[in-house]
Order: sequence, then C-alpha cells, then structure tokens
Amino acid sequence: MKPLVAIVGRPNVGKSMLFNKLCGQRLSIVEDIPGVTRDRLYAQCEWRNRVFDIVDTGGIEPGTDDQILSFMREQAEIAIHTATVIVFVCDIKTGMTASDQEVANMLLRSGKPVVLAVNKADQTGRENPDIYEFYNLGLGDPIAVSAVHGHGTGDLLDACFDHFPPEEEEEEEEDVVKVAVIGKPNVGKSSLVNRILGEERVIVSNVAGTTRDAVDSFFENEQGKFLFIDTAGMRKKSKVDDRIEKFSVLRGTMAIERSDVCLIMIDAQEGVTEQDTKVAGLAHEAGKACIIVVNKWDAIEKDGKTMDKMRQDVMRDLSYMTYAPIVFISALTGQRVDRLFELINYVNNQAAMRITTGMLNSLLADATARVQPPTDKGRRLKVYYMTQVGIKPPHFVCFCNDSRLFHFSYQRYIENQIRSTFGLEGTPVRLTVRERSDKEG
Repeated sequence: MKPLVAIVGRPNVGKSMLFNKLCGQRLSIVEDIPGVTRDRLYAQCEWRNRVFDIVDTGGIEPGTDDQILSFMREQAEIAIHTATVIVFVCDIKTGMTASDQEVANMLLRSGKPVVLAVNKADQTGRENPDIYEFYNLGLGDPIAVSAVHGHGTGDLLDACFDHFPPEEEEEEEEDVVKVAVIGKPNVGKSSLVNRILGEERVIVSNVAGTTRDAVDSFFENEQGKFLFIDTAGMRKKSKVDDRIEKFSVLRGTMAIERSDVCLIMIDAQEGVTEQDTKVAGLAHEAGKACIIVVNKWDAIEKDGKTMDKMRQDVMRDLSYMTYAPIVFISALTGQRVDRLFELINYVNNQAAMRITTGMLNSLLADATARVQPPTDKGRRLKVYYMTQVGIKPPHFVCFCNDSRLFHFSYQRYIENQIRSTFGLEGTPVRLTVRERSDKEG
C-alpha cells in the first residue's frame, strides 16, 4: 500500500491551496470562503522517488452544530484514521486559536505521526517570530510554509517522508476500471458510492449540492478492481451562478474525461428531465461506455408493467443513446447494486472491442447488397471498404467515392448493422467518412 498523507486543520487556513501546491494540479477547489472543501479529496504525489497519496479534508470545526460542518468533521476523522502521516495546517496570520488547540488534542489522541505546518508565512528571509507560539500545541517543531509561493514545501515533504514505512514492491494498477457516477443534483450518486464501499466515504445529505468535488474511491471485489469517481451534481447552466458551482460542473466534466465507464443516474420518481439529457449528452459526446442507472426504484408504486414502461420512457427521452443498458436500483436498500459490477465490466470490454478489417468488409458487402447505397442525379454512392482505427469508443472509417452521398440515414444504417452483428452494447460508435477517387485504387 502507498503511504497516505492527510492534510487537516480548521477551516480557511489554506489546506486546499497547500494540497494543490504539493500535487502540482488544481484538483481542490480553492475559494476564500470557509467550508468549500467538504469531502475527502485524493491525489497522487511523488517526492524523493517515492509515490504516495495525499488527501485534502474539509476543515475540522470542533463542537459544531451545523449539519454540513459536522459531516466535514466526520470525514476528516476518517482521513486521520486511515493516514500514515498527518499534516496539521495552522495560519500564522491569525495566530494560534482555541480551535487549533482542540484539533491538536484530537490529533495527539489519534497516536499518528503529525507534522505541523504553519501556513501563510509568505515573506522570505528572516523567520517570523510569530511561529514560536505554535510550539504550545505540543506537536514538535513547526515548519513555516507558504502555499501561495511554495516556500517550505520541500521541508514539509521531507518531514512527512521520514515517517513513511520502508518501501515495498508496489504493483502497478493497470487493470482498474474508472467509473464516473454522474447526474443532476440529489439523484443519489453519493448514496450509491457509499452503498458500494460500505463506509461513509462521501457526504450524503438531502441538501442538494452537497458534493462539490469529484472524489475518487478504490474498490475491489471478485469482479475486479474499480475506481469510483463521485461527481458533483450538474445543474442547468443558468442556475450555475456562484463560482464554486461553476468549478463543480467543470470538475464533473473532467471526471467524465478521466473515466472508462459513466453511470448516468436518473431519479425514478422524476423520470428523465431536460437536465438528465444534457448530462447524458456529455458522456455520449466524450465517447464513454455508459450505463443508465434508474435510482430510488424502491420508492415507486409498481405493477407488472411499471419497469417496461419506464424503460420505454428512458429510451424515448435519451433516444441518442439507445445502446446503453438500463438498470433499476435502490442505493438506499441495495437492490440490484451488485449487478452493476458485471455490467461495468461488460460495457468496458465492449468499448475496447477490436474487429478485423476482413470481418468489417464482409459485413459491408452484405449491408450494401441488402440496402442499396443512395444515389443523387444519377451518381451512386460506392463504399469501397471499412476499417477500425480506434477503441474506447470503437471508431470506424468508411472510404467512399463521394462523402456528400453518404447521408446521415445511411451512416445510421451501417452503424446499426455493425451493432447487430458485433454487439457493442453500452458504447457509442464513431463512424468517419473519407473520400477516395476510383483512380486511387
């Protein structure tokens, strides 16, 4: 197992900015409002040729009544429990506070090695004498750092490195399927991830918009290894007015890009809304293997035809992705959640399928004999041959005499013939048309 460094501290001391500086990416949303980071957020770092994970936590607010703040505290406690080393961040500008002392006591009780980082020491040169009061926390020598400029981060990482266990041979995680859980706010994305992981990994609350960052969770069972990316619910653009929401939508889009398979979650009680079609469209455009997950199925009054009717409604409303399998689940009760792993592996394999040029061309000969290619002003479309040029999604190129004659409807026909012969369930298919004159061969 890779070592895990947890960054903790009270709200607004600059934990997320330090996290971003250490991992060299803008992964954590940084904003001058306390409580922006809510879930634990992971990234991979490297220092002195050693790879380790780093986790950014929501600010710990000791003795809070606010529902979300108490969730954040629980999340931070879970991170502390699983960490190899804890980096406790304080703020030199506000000085040592009673909250810092309470968090320090909590960390001392955990028995984990703690590195004390005093942030916002932005001036170089002479050491700021204000740093000495942090010795009162009883956590050893404070390290002055500046998350904005990067001063002191090397010393900080060296101090963490000293607490890492001896390096073992760490196997490469080549065969992990990355699964993005996407959908509009409050459809149960976080509840599903928690149900799968069996721990309170993601903050769940029926306050819409609770998850703001895309959060990664590793899970392994007999079906394989999976990395679940729980994304912030994507709202309509017009409703995205505050900057943090905008970041969340962007982060959700990035999570789709990183994934192999997208679980598009839909609320069974609401059916497919306009927003669902937009979210699904992002996954379709990105060429990702998709599964449509209808959640909250336990809350629906059912008779023998309810599921078939719902399936028809979903296929009608998401008519551009009829290739995606539909599964009806309840994240609350766990109904049919186990089926997801089999489906994820299945659609991931379908998206990576390669078909030989020989097989494609015999299919093409058969398809053009069955339905004649279109003509225009006496000129008939000739399709010379077809070949596969890519996977994830499967990408085919058709060479023909005149691309203007290759109407969209005929392209759809060819795509349907490929699907009916080779399956390719759960994945979009890309078809590119290229012209080639008769003289060329």
